[in-house]
Amino acid sequence: MELPDVQSTTPDVRINLTRVGVKNVKKLVEVTRPGKRPVIFISNFDVFVDLPGSLKGANLSRNFEVIDEVLQEAINGEVNEIEQLCSVVARKLLDHHEYADRTEVKMRSQFMIRRETPVSQTSCHEVVKVHARAIAKRTGHAPIIRKIIGAEVTGMTACPCAQDIVKDHATKVMQNLDIPKDKIDAFFEEVPMATHNQRGRGFLSIETDDDQHVSLEAIIAVLKDSMSARIYELLKRGDENYVVMQAHRNPRFVEDCVREMARHVVAGFGNLPGDSIILIRQTNEESIHQHDAYAERKATLAELINELNGE
Repeated sequence: MELPDVQSTTPDVRINLTRVGVKNVKKLVEVTRPGKRPVIFISNFDVFVDLPGSLKGANLSRNFEVIDEVLQEAINGEVNEIEQLCSVVARKLLDHHEYADRTEVKMRSQFMIRRETPVSQTSCHEVVKVHARAIAKRTGHAPIIRKIIGAEVTGMTACPCAQDIVKDHATKVMQNLDIPKDKIDAFFEEVPMATHNQRGRGFLSIETDDDQHVSLEAIIAVLKDSMSARIYELLKRGDENYVVMQAHRNPRFVEDCVREMARHVVAGFGNLPGDSIILIRQTNEESIHQHDAYAERKATLAELINELNGE
């Protein structure tokens, strides 16, 4: 006896639905790398299709089938980027949901990076949050696919304003002690002044057409280099001195971090098409306030290039 297909019946209220699907599908994603060990991502997927008003429901079991099929392709070495994995899922969802005109796949992942501290070269690990997304739209020919790859990284920032206040106070104290100006200047060249610090959370994502490649490692490097200093899980004394001194020699407001990211994006990803969409966010968790500082910029790559060129 054939079971009835209730999902394909006509609903009582016939309106189109923008997104129907499943959220928080947990998967272990293994992506191969030529000549290196595979990268393992602990991932959550959100998978959606649009639904016409003529259908009561979408066949959601097909979403799980597609995800598992593409994850197996990744294990076999056929998919070597997580944003490519999302775009392949989005494309195959169109094949499995013939009534859908648009599919969307979101992937939120965590993976471990092995790093070495700057002075003692001590090995440690760091967790990086990775975001990938793909949207596929049906056309009369091949579907149009846009994909996004991004990351969120923590770092350290030092406040320029408080540092300037402390430096002004230190200058007056040394002047009252009759220390010559050249020695005061020499001291400040060697020892940056104290200030209050923040743990910064930088986010950068880049949206491109499906045929473009964006390096996740390069995105992470941009984020780390845009704050006052990188941070590490394990620090020996020499490492700790290095990180603190570097941060205080490189004080940055939350706005500075976003602008630095934009500058690094143009320098490192300037070969991408001008319509690539750049999203930059920085959140600084204040140490002397109860609030967080925040800055953001969203623009096309062409817009950022024009602004940085003064056009």
